[in-house]
Amino acid sequence: MKLDILKNQWLDIVFEGRNKAYGAYELRRTNRKTTIKALILGAVFFSIAVATPLIINLIPKGEEQEIDRDIKITAIKLPPKKEEPKLNVPPPPPPAPKVDVIKFVKPVVAKAEEVTEEPPKIIEVKNKTLGAVTIKGDPDAVLTVEPVGTGKAAVVEEVDNQIYNTAGIEVKPDFPGGINKFYKFVGDNYQTPEEEGLKGKVYVTFVVEKDGSLTDIKVIRDIGYGTGKEAIRVLKKCPKWTPGEQNGKKVRVLYSLPITIQSAD
Repeated sequence: MKLDILKNQWLDIVFEGRNKAYGAYELRRTNRKTTIKALILGAVFFSIAVATPLIINLIPKGEEQEIDRDIKITAIKLPPKKEEPKLNVPPPPPPAPKVDVIKFVKPVVAKAEEVTEEPPKIIEVKNKTLGAVTIKGDPDAVLTVEPVGTGKAAVVEEVDNQIYNTAGIEVKPDFPGGINKFYKFVGDNYQTPEEEGLKGKVYVTFVVEKDGSLTDIKVIRDIGYGTGKEAIRVLKKCPKWTPGEQNGKKVRVLYSLPITIQSAD
C-alpha cells in the first residue's frame, strides 16, 4: 500500500495500538490546517504593511495655514532718565594755592636700589612752600589767613606704662600693714588640697598697678592638684596695695610670690 505523507493516513498506521487521546496525535492531525491558516494570515498582514504608505499618500492633505513670522519693531521715544542725586560723594578738591607747594620727602639713609622717591633739590623749593604733596600754585588765587590760636600750648603728659622690677625701683609697692601681713593674708585664705604627702612650692607673679590693684596674675610653676588655681583665687581677692614710685610718679611694678605647700600628715 502506497502512503501519501501529505495526507493523514500515515498517522493511523503510526499510532495504531497507541493512545490517540495523547496530544501528539491531535497536533499532527491538525498540522496541515494550522499551516495553511498561518500562511494566509501572514500574507494578509504583509499586504497591509506594504499598502499602508500608499494609502496614506492618497489621502488629501489640508492646506497649511501660513504663519506670519515677521517680527515688527516699533520705535518708542522714552522720556529722559532722571538722575538720582549721588550719596557719599567726596567734596570737590580745594582751589590751588597762590604759591607752589613742593612735597617734602624726609631724607632716609638707604641703599640706592631701595630709594623710591628722591627729596626735592634746593633750587626747587626756593620761594615755595613745603607740604605733604606737590601742588601747582595759582598766582591769581585769593590769599587766605589761618585762624590765630590762643597762644597757649597744650601740655601733654607722657603716660608711663612700663612695668618695673622691685630690684631697681625707688619706692617698692607695699601691702597695707607690711609684707608680713600679706603673707599672713595668703596663708589664712589659701586652701591646701587634701592630698596625702603633697608638698612643694607654687611660684606666682603679678603686677601691682598704679592704683594698687593686682593684675596679670600668672602661675609660673605649680605642683598640681589645683594649687596654681587656688593661688590665683586668693590674689584676686587681695586688698589694694600702696603702689610703687619712680621719679616721684606712681608706676606699675612686677612682684613674684613663692607659696610653700605642706599637707598635713
